[in-house]
Amino acid sequence: MAGVDYAALKKGGFMRQKQKGFFSLRIQVVGGNLTAENIKTVAEVAEKYGKGYVHMTSRQGIEIPFVNFEDIEEVKAELAKGGVKPGVCGPRVRTVTACQGSEICPSGCIDTYSLAQELDEHYFGRELPHKFKFGVTGCQNNCLKAEENDIGIKGGMEVSWVEDKCIGCGVCEKACRQGAIKCEGNKVTINRDQCNYCGRCVKSCPTDAWEGNSGYLVSFGGLFGNQIYKGEQLLPIVHDKETLFRVTDAAIAFFRDHANPGERFRLTLQRVGEEEFRKKIKEAYEGK
Repeated sequence: MAGVDYAALKKGGFMRQKQKGFFSLRIQVVGGNLTAENIKTVAEVAEKYGKGYVHMTSRQGIEIPFVNFEDIEEVKAELAKGGVKPGVCGPRVRTVTACQGSEICPSGCIDTYSLAQELDEHYFGRELPHKFKFGVTGCQNNCLKAEENDIGIKGGMEVSWVEDKCIGCGVCEKACRQGAIKCEGNKVTINRDQCNYCGRCVKSCPTDAWEGNSGYLVSFGGLFGNQIYKGEQLLPIVHDKETLFRVTDAAIAFFRDHANPGERFRLTLQRVGEEEFRKKIKEAYEGK
């Protein structure tokens, strides 16, 4: 297969297999969601051009193994008819992953799928020094493991107690897993240092005596591979998408401008120095 541009194929989601002339095609699955039509199309293509099965990846992706090099253009055309797009591999922003969020899950604090779509539209496939991953999870249950990603976004709620609605039942105190809420008769106090923005008090209160302002808890520099590092939350809760995207833009720009080729985001932060990054992120958060 002399003259084959393997880098271009990899950029388009076709990963070379150990079997000569065959590729495993990565499908773009934004936020873990596919329509019934998408699934039917993938199944038909896997049956016709692969070996009749697909591989489910750890990042909510689907791959079709054993696609012959000679069939690649036909495979792309067949998938497009069913609204299915190839993913990407290599040094660029990968497909955004997400849990089901507040639109489906009772624990969710944010609409994760809509946010995943917006992030994907804004960043998917962007060329960078190395791969870059986003993960969006709806609450502190953290089903999507946000901190494993280069940028993780977790839903949260900044809460406030409404005294005249409270009946002193103590349900919120029992619901709080951080021990941040104390009920003494009809008086309720919250320790803000212990609160983790989970919103369980809001969701459990039978009289709506807790109000929640939803937002985004953003972590940076997660790594889960040859080296493991938990992403760090460097900012207060973010309450609007405009600020969120300023922050994510600043993080990606920092990586683009400072990383060596083949260097992951976390390793760039360690080499360059996190203080400089914290400064840039704070400026973006404040709108400077």
